[in-house]
Order: sequence, then structure tokens, then C-alpha cells
Amino acid sequence: MKFAISYSTAYYGAVDPDGIVAFARHAEECGFEALYMPEHIVLYPGAGFGSFQFPPDLPFVDPLDCLSFMAAATDRILLGTAVLLLPYHHPVILAKRLATIDALSKGRMRLLTVGLGSLPGEASAFGVDFATRGRRADEAIDVLRLLWGGDENGVSFDGEFFSFDNVCIYPKPHGLAHLPIHIGGSSRAAARRAGLRGDGFFPGGALSAEERRAQLDLARSTAAAAGRDPDALEYTRWGSMDMEPERVEELAAQGVTRVVVSPAAGSPDDQRMEMTAFAERFGLGK
Repeated sequence: MKFAISYSTAYYGAVDPDGIVAFARHAEECGFEALYMPEHIVLYPGAGFGSFQFPPDLPFVDPLDCLSFMAAATDRILLGTAVLLLPYHHPVILAKRLATIDALSKGRMRLLTVGLGSLPGEASAFGVDFATRGRRADEAIDVLRLLWGGDENGVSFDGEFFSFDNVCIYPKPHGLAHLPIHIGGSSRAAARRAGLRGDGFFPGGALSAEERRAQLDLARSTAAAAGRDPDALEYTRWGSMDMEPERVEELAAQGVTRVVVSPAAGSPDDQRMEMTAFAERFGLGK
């Protein structure tokens, strides 16, 4: 089992550069595999899902810029998103940004997780039809891999949302033809997307055990039907900082290969204590 940790400036209500660096360095010292960051590009009064509403002044930093900042302050820890809202990014620009981060970090931008987003007003801000964001994301994944795999002769694409002729993008990812792309989402559509296009599946949400099993089975069966190796699909889940080894054993029995946890404490000192205790409990870095 691999263990990663998430960080969000929105959770702490402020953007503290020194605190971000200290968090990243301590996570690396503790032996966490990766740092994950969420994304919301815009919020607005009333934005939310279900009964939960986002305060519109939450300071969500750009996750890729912040991960670059963290990478410059660390040496080994991998970089991830949970999730990057793919329909709201142009894949040609995104291919360049991701490959640049991977090259400058010497191959650490390896846990990109993409999702569709759940806020209609966020889609409207970018002129994206909320109803088409699934198709848009599928096409964007294809464009990213095409651009990363292209050579100096250029590649072309003619799709529903994106089109270009004979273009080249350099630099390439560090030592890889394509960066891994994990699929986030708590729906069966996300599970199918993971099976068809993903290198991993990272569901969230408050799903029943039966629905989680059904979605993982769907991801794997979809991969097999598409001629892909279902056993190569990584399976990431959220966990808690106070989880015990017995819970990790349960998740491993369900096929989970990575657990991502978030600090529950508010103060930086308490966060570091939480992270240290978690690392010692599971023998990270040994």
C-alpha cells in the first residue's frame, strides 16, 4: 500500500508560502509518497453540492503552480491533483504545463488525477456547456497523450472540441512517453472512463461498499473489453489521518493500491504531529 497526503490552502483559509514549503518538506521527511492538491478555478455565491455550500472567498490556489512551488522545495515526493478539472483547461496548454513541471521536477508530476467538476457556474465562467464536459474531458485526455507522444514531425487532431494540424510540444515528460492520467469521480461514468482511458481510478464520495465494488468491477471489465490490462489500473481511495492498520488491510483486500489522507488539525504544529504519528504507525520511509 502507498500513502499520500493532500494539502489545500482553501482548508486553511489563507495562502502562506512559508507554511506550504514547511508542509511539503515535512511530508517528504515523513515518507509520504506524494502531495495532492485540489482545484476550483472560480467560486460564486451559492456554489456547492447537496446541502454543502462553498464560501465564495475560499483561497483555492492554482494546483499546478503550487505543486511547482512545492517541487522546488523538495527532492523526492511525487506531485498529484485530486482533482484537476479537465474540461476547463485547454489540453494543448495543459500538455505544455504538465510536461514542464515533470521535466523541472525530474519526473515527479506522476499522479495527475482529473475530473469533470460539479459546479455549473464554474463551467459557465469558461464558456463550457456543463452537459458536454464528459465528452470534452475524454477528448482532452486523447489530446494530451497525442501531444506528449508526438515527435518533431508534429501531430494533428480533429475532434468535437479541439482541432490542430502538425504541432509539436516540447519538452516531453521526464523519461516517459506519456504522463499517467488517473480518473477521479464517484459515478459509473467515471469508472468506465478509467477503464477506457485511465491509468488509475480515484473515486470519492459517500458511496456504499456495494457501489464501490460495482464501480471498480466496471472499471476493470471496461479495461479488459478495450484490450487494456485491468490489473495495471491503480486504485486510489481517501483515508483518514487516524485510520488504523486494520482499516488499511480492509482497503487492500478491496484492491486499493494507494490511500490519500488529509490533516485534520488546524495549526501547522498539530499537522506536523499528525503526519509524524501517521508515518510512524505505518512505517513510512523505512
